[in-house]
Amino acid sequence: MEPALSDARHWRHAPRWEGALAMLAVGVVYALMPDTIRLGPRWLMVSLIVLFLIPLNWARYIGNFRLTRMFAFALMALVTVAIIASAVLLVVRLPSGKTTPTHLLRDGALIWGANILVFALWYWELDGGGPHRRHMRRYESTDFLFPQLTMTDGTEQRWSPAFLDYLFLSFNTSAAFSPTDVLILSRPAKVLMMVQSLISIVVVAVLVSRAINTLGS
Repeated sequence: MEPALSDARHWRHAPRWEGALAMLAVGVVYALMPDTIRLGPRWLMVSLIVLFLIPLNWARYIGNFRLTRMFAFALMALVTVAIIASAVLLVVRLPSGKTTPTHLLRDGALIWGANILVFALWYWELDGGGPHRRHMRRYESTDFLFPQLTMTDGTEQRWSPAFLDYLFLSFNTSAAFSPTDVLILSRPAKVLMMVQSLISIVVVAVLVSRAINTLGS
C-alpha cells in the first residue's frame, strides 16, 4: 500500500535543496543580464524567487504535496516566461547593430545558461510525479526513460534519477537540440523539450548571424 502523500514525516526526507539552489542560480544569472534584455530591475527576479520559495518550503514542511508542486510550477512558469522574453529581446535588438560581439556573446551565454537550469527544474519536478513521489516509492518511467532503466542486471530495480540526471538531460537538449540518451515518453515532456530547444536555437542563430555580419563588414 502506497504511503499517504500528505505524510509530513516522509515528505521531509525527499531532498529538494538542489532544486532551490538551481532556482536561486537562475535568479542570479537573470540579474546579470543587461537592462535591454531583462524584465524589471536586477533585484526583481531574485526577490520573486525567494518569495515563492518561502511558501513552497512551508508547504513542504507541513507535508502538503499538491500545494508544494503548485508553487513550484508557478515559479518555473514565471521564470520561463522571463527567459523567453529575454530571448525575444535579444533578437529584436540585433538589427540595431548597437551591440558589440562581446556583449552579444555574454547575453547569449546568460540566456543559454538560464535556459538549461530552469528546464532541468521542469524535468525534475515533472518526471514520475515529482521528487516526493519518486522518493516515496520505486521510480517508474512516466515521462523520461533513462538508459539505466533498460538494464537487466537488477540495476533498474534500485536506480532512481537525481537532479544531476535532469541537469544533464537539459544540457544535452540545449547543446544538441535533442535529449541524446534519454527517451521522451509523455506529451508534457515533449512540449517542454520543444520549448527549450527553440530557445537555444534562437540564441545560437542570433550569435551565428552576428558573427557572419561581423566577418562580412
